[in-house]
Order: sequence, then structure tokens, then C-alpha cells
Amino acid sequence: MRDRVAVAVVGSGNGALAVAFDFASHGHDVRLVDSAHFPDQVAAVAVAGGIHATGEIEGFAAVTYAGQDAETAVAGAGLVVLVGPAYSTEHQAALVAPYLVPGQAVLVCPASCAGAITAKRALGLALDDETITVGETSTLPYAVRIVGPARITVFHKLGGGVLVAGLPRSGTGRLLSLVQDVYPGAEAAQSVFQTTLQNGNPVIHPAVTLLNAGLIERTGGGFLFYEEGITEAVGRVIEAADLERLAIAAALGVSVLSEPDLGVVQGYMREASYSTGYSTAPGFLGIGAQDRLDHRYLTEDVGYSLVFLTDLARRTGVATPTMDALITLASVVLAQDLRGQGARTLTTLGLDGLSAQELAAL
Repeated sequence: MRDRVAVAVVGSGNGALAVAFDFASHGHDVRLVDSAHFPDQVAAVAVAGGIHATGEIEGFAAVTYAGQDAETAVAGAGLVVLVGPAYSTEHQAALVAPYLVPGQAVLVCPASCAGAITAKRALGLALDDETITVGETSTLPYAVRIVGPARITVFHKLGGGVLVAGLPRSGTGRLLSLVQDVYPGAEAAQSVFQTTLQNGNPVIHPAVTLLNAGLIERTGGGFLFYEEGITEAVGRVIEAADLERLAIAAALGVSVLSEPDLGVVQGYMREASYSTGYSTAPGFLGIGAQDRLDHRYLTEDVGYSLVFLTDLARRTGVATPTMDALITLASVVLAQDLRGQGARTLTTLGLDGLSAQELAAL
């Protein structure tokens, strides 16, 4: 283990508790903080004095602090990790912004879609500002669910396929060094567009959710999302959306793996198939479906990620008929105009005036 570091984990969902547990179990001084809107898990962790984990990684890991005082959590922290869905990034960055000082590092985990750019905007930093090191990971390094107060089950921890990028790129090495004892398989990314485009959630979750919409509503999620929700037909939709994602990456000169190829590298899957690769994947066994359609698999992965990806596609001249269809269907299912809401676009990120070449250079 490298030297003990103070790590502030911002968030209290599945991923945040897994990150906090893992850094603490590696001997780091972990502080868990979330806003007053999400009091339950931080309160439970404070009462327990830490987090219990079962599954692929297990045990009990003590945390130094769990609560709603961001100043206490961030003070002296060498690393601040913002862990949550795309729609939490701005709020989490705003929560810690008043207490950050030059020299600290902020990591958005996972990027979801342009997480580091979003965080820098919320922190009031220019994209090329290096006073605080800001970056992102390509994915959450766990398949994990909260199973009780201060308790998680980790179905899988990634051994590889985790990319880390700084914004600007000069920060990548430092961020990698701060996480590599916890994620030894993590690698430096080419840029924040590689980390963002390597995220496969937008091509998997919406397809499975929309093609199982009736089952989700009838059963309240009473089936296994990957094992029972993905068939050959569902796999073809995932593949079509994934090929569009790969085309966007190619147009920006960014190297990304296909989603099933990445799943094999990450240890989720045994075979690089768009159907049985998922339904028989060891890393996805036992993961239940969501209990409702108004869930981040649509609100985040479509409303943020697919809307952003199709906006990026138009800028780079890539056709995205499948992604566009998924956005339309999700909008109808949720009775919301997800594209019209424009939750995350090049305009909202302040990138509207950049050419494809300038975007690729970030």
C-alpha cells in the first residue's frame, strides 16, 4: 500500500459506498459526505462507524467521518471523489467547491458523459486550470448494490478496463497515482473524450429497459436484468447503438473498445457477444432489474448520455438512427421531452463554439 491519504467520497449511493469501503479497506483515511437531501446512508455509516461489504470484496472498513459537513470531509483531503450519476456531478461539485484549495485533486467517478468538464464548470475553473487537478474515470469500478443500512454487496470489482483522464491531460498521471493502489488495473486515457466514450452504459441500459418495459411495470422489477432481460433481439439493439458510439469515437480520433470486448477485459463477461455475453456473464449474475421505468437507466443514460452523444455525433457528421430512436422511445415512455430538455449538450458545457478537431484536443 502507498502512503495513507485522506480521501473525501462525495455521495451515498451504491457506487459511493463501494468507493468509500474500498479506499478505507486499503488503509486510507476516508470521509463520506452527502447533501442534506440524502441523509439516510451517511447517517447509517456514521452509526456503524464504517461500511460492511459482502461479495467479491468483503469485510468491514471503518471511515473517519460520515455526515453532511463538506468542509470537514474535504479539509486536508488529497483526493476528493465525486461518485454518482451524471445528474449529481454539478451538485456534488458545488457542495465541495467552497472548501477546495490549490493542490487538491478531484475525480469524477464515473465520467458518465463529460463529467470532468461538468465538474470544472461547477467549480468555477477554466478547462485548462491546473490549480486543482480535475479528471474522471471511464466507469464505476464495481457492480454493486446497497442491501441495507451501511451494507453493500459487490457483485464484481473490475480488474481492468478502467481508464483515468485528467482535464487538462497533464493531470492524468497524478490522478492515476492517487488511485492505483485501489485500482491496480487502471490505465491512463488519451483524453476525457476517451473516458466518456468508453462508457457503455448508454448503449446497454436503455435498450434492455425499453424492450422490457412491460415486464418492469408488471413485476416491479421482479426479474434479473441481464440474465433474463437480454435476448438475441435485445442484443441486436445494443449492438446497433454500440456501433454508433464507436463511429463517434472514430470521428474524434479516439480509441475505444466495443462494449462486449470491454466487458471481457473488465472481467464481467466470458465472451464478446452482444446477447449471451451479457446474459451468462459472471459479473452480472444475480443483478435484479429496476423497480420502475423512471430510473437512471433512462433518465441518466438517455436524458444525459444519449442526448449528449447524439449532439456530439451531429458535430462530427455521424448518423445515429438507433440512439435517436432510443431517445424518442424513452421520451414517450417517461412522458418527457428528453432531447428538448437538453440536460447535457455541447452548449450546456460551454463547448458549442469548438470544432470537432478542437473537441478532440481537449
